[in-house]
Amino acid sequence: MPTEENIDRMCQDLRNQLYESYYLNFISAISRSKLEDIANAALAASAVTQVAKVFDQYLNFITLEDDMFVLCNQNKELVSYRAINRPDITDTEMETIMDTIVDSLFCFFVTLGAVPIIRCSRGTAAEMVAVKLDKKLRENLRDARNSLFTGDTLGAGQFSFQRPLLVLVDRNIDLATPLHHTWTYQALVHDVLDFHLNRVNLEESSGVENSPAGARPKRKNKKSYDLTAVDKFWQKHKGSPFPEVAESVQQELESYRAQEDEVKRLKSIMGLEGEDEGAISMLSDNTAKLTSAVSSLPELLEKKRLIDLHTNVATAVLEHIKTRKLDVYFEYEEKIMSKTTLDKSLLDMISDPDAGTPEDKMRLFLIYYISAQQAPSEADLEQYKKALTEAGCNLTPLQYIKQWKAFAKMASAPTSYGNTATKPMGLLSRVMNTGSQFVMEGVKNLVLKQQNLPVTRVLDSLMEMKSNPETDDYRYFDPKMLRGSDSSVPRNKNPFQEAIVFVVGGGNYIEYQNLVDYIKGKQGKHVLYGCSELFNASQFIKQLSLLGQK
Repeated sequence: MPTEENIDRMCQDLRNQLYESYYLNFISAISRSKLEDIANAALAASAVTQVAKVFDQYLNFITLEDDMFVLCNQNKELVSYRAINRPDITDTEMETIMDTIVDSLFCFFVTLGAVPIIRCSRGTAAEMVAVKLDKKLRENLRDARNSLFTGDTLGAGQFSFQRPLLVLVDRNIDLATPLHHTWTYQALVHDVLDFHLNRVNLEESSGVENSPAGARPKRKNKKSYDLTAVDKFWQKHKGSPFPEVAESVQQELESYRAQEDEVKRLKSIMGLEGEDEGAISMLSDNTAKLTSAVSSLPELLEKKRLIDLHTNVATAVLEHIKTRKLDVYFEYEEKIMSKTTLDKSLLDMISDPDAGTPEDKMRLFLIYYISAQQAPSEADLEQYKKALTEAGCNLTPLQYIKQWKAFAKMASAPTSYGNTATKPMGLLSRVMNTGSQFVMEGVKNLVLKQQNLPVTRVLDSLMEMKSNPETDDYRYFDPKMLRGSDSSVPRNKNPFQEAIVFVVGGGNYIEYQNLVDYIKGKQGKHVLYGCSELFNASQFIKQLSLLGQK
């Protein structure tokens, strides 16, 4: 990154004659003044000829999946939900945050090689990003000689035939989803484990050790696993409901054992002794089979590695589900968000000492408070607050959500989350094999029903050019249009084939998975999901807590 600190370090290295040659690659475009600082340092050190190449790479974003990206990781506090929504934020600070987000988005579209049509909600941080991004793209396109969107770059772009749609939404459109207890594998791993930049860190207890009395207990082993595109099991099941994942791990394990037994059987046959014809013919038949089995050994070992990996990860997730009753929370929250009749009172859920941590209870109550058409009466609220305090909850996030709800009520109607609920299908132990490693007794096998979350509904309306009260007043920007003013939506309402959804204020894997599931039913269409930061519910509730202290 061309930061002051990094530029100073480069200039120091030039002055110290540290290297024989210099190839300078900047993640984001370097400014003219900083480039001059490097040039002056090179001149002063008589090292001009040693500076071989200087590149602007336009890579100021992180790609986590083929269809998901997140902005700069090293300074995510700067662009966090809390930073954007601080009540005491100055105009200068807000400008800095918006410029940081716009710089990364500009890099993203340069890499993509496409100039998007931009749509955004009015009166939000997303609108500020849209205005600045439109200006930055427009200025680059105007300079025909140095434009980054002409010739080879554009031809190589993924979207070379039709321009993509960029939908900029504000996190405040939906605060319930980031707090929601989830039920799909990837989102659960992110919610309950230490999962960061596609790497999950697990603490593995090394069993009961016979250490002498008074001795210091041994540290738990820490293991890291990378969950990436090369992991076939992860690619196939990351969006699956957790019970399906547990069942699939068990099936993979049984398949592996069967293959392993076959190799052992063939090896023992190859060691046959005796002259009888049956043994000799069996030997020749099995030579080919054994050769095939041996050649598939690396594949078998890789399969074993993935089975061990996902057995460990899924077992760690299951531990959280069982000790915190996360299946109960997930089902209850789904009912709240879809306005379905509740089979247990919210006070009972909060007061149950065996269900969930104080944070789980706070998440549940905040979802109820956000999703309610009408806020609970002061008397009811006091009762809830008393129960939450007794359960050990920190109430500061509620302070912020109360202010947010009052403001949102003035601005517009509350968000709707659809009306389809999750159906419990009996105990999971019924669908599990009897010899399963996952003792899932008492955990519900909840089958997910597709329901579009608010962000997905916004995308659907804008991508399909549908008329919808939620999106009819969204602003429209086309950086390729000569006139810089806010142009109206063109009359030829052709649906878009490609879209990028970007959430200003932070995103999550629940929303990402919802978009992935939505686009599966739309043949020939593609959607990418991006966000200014990626947080789980625990990280988000900490930000709400800090905002509530103001």
